[in-house]
Amino acid sequence: MPTLRERPAAILFAFLLLAGLASGCKKNLPVAASEVTVQAEKVEAKAITEYVTGESVLAPQAQAAIVPKISAPIKSWVIQRGAHVKKGELLATLENADLDAAMRDSRGALKQADAAYMTTTKAGVVEDLQKAKLDVAQAKANLDVAQSVFDSRQSLVEQGAIPRRDFETARAGLVQAKAGFDIAEQHLNSVSQTATIANAEGARESAQGKYEAAEAALSYSEIRSPIDGVVTDRPLFAGEMANAGQAVVTVMDVSTLIAKIHLSPTQAAAIKVGDEATVTLPGQDAPMRGKVSLISPALDPGSTTLEVWVTIANRDGKFKAGTPVHVSIAARTVNNALCVPNEALIADKAGNPAVMVIGPDGVANQKAVTTGITDGHDTQIVSGLAAGDEVVTKGAYGMDDGTKVKVAAAGAADEDEKPSAAGKAGDEK
Repeated sequence: MPTLRERPAAILFAFLLLAGLASGCKKNLPVAASEVTVQAEKVEAKAITEYVTGESVLAPQAQAAIVPKISAPIKSWVIQRGAHVKKGELLATLENADLDAAMRDSRGALKQADAAYMTTTKAGVVEDLQKAKLDVAQAKANLDVAQSVFDSRQSLVEQGAIPRRDFETARAGLVQAKAGFDIAEQHLNSVSQTATIANAEGARESAQGKYEAAEAALSYSEIRSPIDGVVTDRPLFAGEMANAGQAVVTVMDVSTLIAKIHLSPTQAAAIKVGDEATVTLPGQDAPMRGKVSLISPALDPGSTTLEVWVTIANRDGKFKAGTPVHVSIAARTVNNALCVPNEALIADKAGNPAVMVIGPDGVANQKAVTTGITDGHDTQIVSGLAAGDEVVTKGAYGMDDGTKVKVAAAGAADEDEKPSAAGKAGDEK
């Protein structure tokens, strides 16, 4: 029987012996295979549409920063900022007393030129023309008489009935009559009449031009809108100087807004003018509908991209120019395509796309796939899967090939990973 001093050592030896036996028994027990809880979906065939997206800022359909052609103080404004105006509507008037006086002066000069032209063409030239016609008629009559005398005396001189001197006298008279007739005809068609009319016409056209120039200068003192739109800027007040070439008012046509995005040639090749587009504004729950209205025919030399315009109707003026937006354009559509959620796609060791396919035994195996287009949520699988295959959608990242999995309902895996309140309390104890 051990003594009192030997009892603690015996107890310690017995404890160590039992611990060794217990550990030996544990090593011989079989270890259960680990099971991972995941979420999964079956591969299904459906239509999928690829979207081309980009960021932009809304721009007006038309904009005019109106500048005066003359420098003058602003006499009065007709509109305020925010006013809706029509094309040709008067917006402001510049000081124009001197221009108005110059126009009236040129108008009077034009009236004088018109009167001189009428006098020249209706009175003086007509009288000269009538007199010239009478002179021609008289010269023609004289020529006929001289010709008749010459003919008769020529016949008589051939018969020897009159002396030769009388015949020569008749010849001289005929020559004089013919010369008089030629002079009368030349006067009738004289250049002096044409020059007189041309001089009067020139004076009238010069006066007309000066009047039109003065009238145009006066019109420059009236600032009118070249487009329908809204007044967005009016920096000057009445009495301030408006300088030529400096914008005094800005008008924008915001009835239609334009979102301009830049796409690569490959992306732009998938869309066409008339395609539907959605435009999302910050703070707006529902996106706006738009259409592709222009695809630039040439690449931007700086970015080697193509500019694409998307137009959005804005008749009620709800949306403002300058607002940043996100543009999405529906491009290619593939019907009856095998699709998987984007989160199901992983990369294999070579960096190629793959998925974890769950077999009938509940084991997930990695399988390489070839992908097609994506709509941002689902991706088309061109090859590698068949309809009905079950793929891991959540939990596949970092999973080893051949892992035993348990498929949970959506959200259940997250709940399983969260410790319960009771567990937390137990841990704290």
